[in-house]
Amino acid sequence: MKNKTLLYLLLCGLMLYYAVPKLSLNTETLQGFFSLSWLLLAILVIGGNLSSFLYRSKKERQSVIQKKRVQRRIYQRS
Repeated sequence: MKNKTLLYLLLCGLMLYYAVPKLSLNTETLQGFFSLSWLLLAILVIGGNLSSFLYRSKKERQSVIQKKRVQRRIYQRS
């Protein structure tokens, strides 16, 4: 799950790297409104993917804790 989210973040960053120099931020024209709305949407996409990357659900946390417990038991036995 985290790999997919990280991939989406990198793709969005690449898209911004390519598109931002070509956007005009002149708000008097329709092109300027499109540019601003596109940048706002890109910021929302980055924020959503970043929060998904940083947040873990309870199931994921419990599975990580269980794996660590199993690894400790195996290490203590050997």
